[in-house]
Amino acid sequence: MTDARPVASSANISSAGEALTAEEIARLVGGELVGDPSLAISAVAPLYRATAGELSFLASVRYASAAASTAASVLLVAPDMAGMPSPVKARIVVARPHEAVLALLPRLYRQPPRLPGVDPTARLGRGVRLGEEVTIGAYAVLGDDAVVGDRAWVGEHCVLGAGVSLGADSRLHPHVTCYSGTVIGERAVIHSGARLGSDGFGYVSRVGVHEKIPHIGRCLIGDDVEIGANSTIDRGSVDDTIVGAGTKIDNLVQVAHNVQIGRLCLIVSQAGLSGSTHVEDGCVIAGQAGLAGHITIGAGARIGGQAGVFGDVPPGENWSGYPARPHRESLRAAAAVQRLPAMMRGLQKLLDRDGEDS
Repeated sequence: MTDARPVASSANISSAGEALTAEEIARLVGGELVGDPSLAISAVAPLYRATAGELSFLASVRYASAAASTAASVLLVAPDMAGMPSPVKARIVVARPHEAVLALLPRLYRQPPRLPGVDPTARLGRGVRLGEEVTIGAYAVLGDDAVVGDRAWVGEHCVLGAGVSLGADSRLHPHVTCYSGTVIGERAVIHSGARLGSDGFGYVSRVGVHEKIPHIGRCLIGDDVEIGANSTIDRGSVDDTIVGAGTKIDNLVQVAHNVQIGRLCLIVSQAGLSGSTHVEDGCVIAGQAGLAGHITIGAGARIGGQAGVFGDVPPGENWSGYPARPHRESLRAAAAVQRLPAMMRGLQKLLDRDGEDS
């Protein structure tokens, strides 16, 4: 078992990294440098508030006016906007400025160090198994027979129920709760306040009482999954609730019992997935969308924001609206609704004219 000693706080924000010259940046992102190669930057900022010593980027013509007045030292710019007016002294022309910024962030911003060890205030139950170089934060509680994989990081005040398994290189930010029956894969990131493996909302209604259905299924979270702050994923009732590898779930998302989510899905804030819904690989569920239970969202489908989905969605289709339907059909329906007031006024004028004629 890892020796108990103080560990780094997981609450710290990224610390300062290294400074990079325009020449180094161009080499890192594979771009073409136009201007002073010796200019150094140490931070990234949006065009409107960037200052000397900072880098910004221009990827859309809508921000051309901001680029014309920015104080940034270095600008990443898309090829079709390379000639737009800007006072910056070094431009780096690169095909995808957004992606280029992602390559620079790890060099400019260093994450706080993770110091392996178990904080003296943490509570470990009987039979807990800790891998190599794990970090267990202050006041974390690990139930009997919990398993923490190599280099995993359990933040302050986290609770892992009996038998919970956390895969190698995964991180639980402070105040995550994993009920018994939760299994988390490798390299997963679970943000603060998330609750995994709680009972689903299942009851049998009898005269004078709603009798609770015991939930005995598991909550299975795949490799490379990220789950946002204050999201909730219920355990299965009899079957398992599953989140497939590489799927990313935003803050404040509800995933009900027996839901099965495939690989590489994106589920945006405040979406709700009702019990036994199947979301196949590569789907996108936009913000505040609601999915009824026992339906299937086909692989690669996209569900628009605030959509209400009550039936199966074929693979690869874009649906939106309430009730949800194919996106173009939904747009036509919305346009027709907008025309209704004028149509009603026209109809009323015809009725009034007919009344006068009679």
